Amino acid sequence: MKDKKTSPGQTFVPEQNYARAFGTSMRISQKSASLVCRAIKNKPLTRAKRLLEDLKAERRSLAGKYYSKAVKNMLALLNSCEKNAEFKGLDADRLFVHASAHKGANIRRRRRKGAFGSTMKNTNMEILLIERGKERKDKVSKKKVKEQMAKKPTAVEQEIKAEKEGLKREMETLKEEQKELQADVAEAEKRTE
Repeated sequence: MKDKKTSPGQTFVPEQNYARAFGTSMRISQKSASLVCRAIKNKPLTRAKRLLEDLKAERRSLAGKYYSKAVKNMLALLNSCEKNAEFKGLDADRLFVHASAHKGANIRRRRRKGAFGSTMKNTNMEILLIERGKERKDKVSKKKVKEQMAKKPTAVEQEIKAEKEGLKREMETLKEEQKELQADVAEAEKRTE
């Protein structure tokens, strides 16, 4: 078995099915992005999304702060990753978030006083949605519904099926009539002998 290698910028490759979104050189603080990443890491997708939306609307806070700029960018990245997972056909009920933030490239701003405020904050962020846990039997996933919808026969297919059944019935009656005729012929031959 070959070892899975990570692509540049990817923290790790999970063994389960996953979807990934990566944001490079985002103009936010790496420190605040890391705190928000830690808050949503290993949470189900719905809970992580609700937390980010509450932080954005300032209904909840993390240690008294809202981290609005980091949350806005992370929410956009999470929505993108959710679309990627949907495209891959992953079960939305079984998705868990893995988020990480790392220091981005150094960009210097030209100022007269070079010492104060000359470097700009950049962060590289990665979000993985990993499909974990057992599939729930009581809840039917969208993927299964689509498969069942595809299995429903169309009107033309139903007509063809009805014609086939009718032909089968006719064949069975013809075979029975043929057996009766053969029996009659056999009886007639016995009488003539």
